[in-house]
Amino acid sequence: MACSVRRVEYFSTTVRDQPGEAYELLRTLADLGINLLAFTAVPTGPLHTQLTIFAEDSGKLACEAQKDHLVLDGPHPALLVQGDDALGALSELHRRLSVARVNVYASVGVADGQGCFGYIIYVRPDEYDRAVVALGL
Repeated sequence: MACSVRRVEYFSTTVRDQPGEAYELLRTLADLGINLLAFTAVPTGPLHTQLTIFAEDSGKLACEAQKDHLVLDGPHPALLVQGDDALGALSELHRRLSVARVNVYASVGVADGQGCFGYIIYVRPDEYDRAVVALGL
């Protein structure tokens, strides 16, 4: 399985669950020149949604967000895996983490339909260094 694993940082914010909230944040980030690696939106109850932002340059995001008075929680560490979409690709990643006794407490992935995939792995901060070693960084 040909894939690359890299350290990434993410920030999150909670917004009201209503049309346009994600758009407003994404437009603001684009206006600030923030290039994204990934973005998720997950409901946290009937009235709110948590938006998670993975910026190419997390330092720039933190700096620009502060200047623009955006309230973001983070940065928090995660791992971004990108590679060839092959049967069992995710199971092999999880096997390696399991052998290292690293718990994946959340993840999100997508295949692009063209033979590649992206996968974000969230591990607890106290297990992050073991995860990095297990995945060969």
